[in-house]
Amino acid sequence: MKAALLVLLLSVITTFTNSAPSLEPEPVLDINGKILRTHTTYFVVPVKHGKYEGISLESTGNEKCQLGVVQQLYGGHGSAVALFPVNPKKGVIRVSTDLNIAIFSTHGCDQSTVWQLENYDSKTGKYFIKDGGVEGNPGPQTIRNWFKIEKHGRGYKFVYCPSVCSYCKVICKDVGVYMVNGQRRLALSDVPLVFNFKKEFTS
Repeated sequence: MKAALLVLLLSVITTFTNSAPSLEPEPVLDINGKILRTHTTYFVVPVKHGKYEGISLESTGNEKCQLGVVQQLYGGHGSAVALFPVNPKKGVIRVSTDLNIAIFSTHGCDQSTVWQLENYDSKTGKYFIKDGGVEGNPGPQTIRNWFKIEKHGRGYKFVYCPSVCSYCKVICKDVGVYMVNGQRRLALSDVPLVFNFKKEFTS
């Protein structure tokens, strides 16, 4: 009798476990429905195609290596990005998960291409995104280097709302574009840049 009850209990537990929803957020998919992974590079392709296309790094100041992340004018797919989740052992990129974004650009400057949030710009009232961030090392010292990907309509959007520091006060906003000095710079915004991912070297 006890053996029969044990078998029944194990059967119920197995059935519940197999039917229980996954606790992990859903994976991010590229335009071909493939799961995004680390150690792979992707283009950020805007959902609304027009004269502004992919993203890249451009000089945004008087110095050559003062670089910001911009949306290119008639620039095709722009520069590819690589994504690094907060847990480096995770090979799948998932929505709503803290990650670093590194952009590949031949700008000739000896500095990190990991995204980071600039200090508040009082002239424009914006927080722009630039290079020079730190990969990994989650905590208050790197709070400006963490972004997330969220599903949005027919594509995705970048969001700045890091959760790597439980006691830090952070801004939570979408990443959009703002025109300044003839450049469409990526910045925190109420209107997100909506895009899909395309694996590099994929036709």
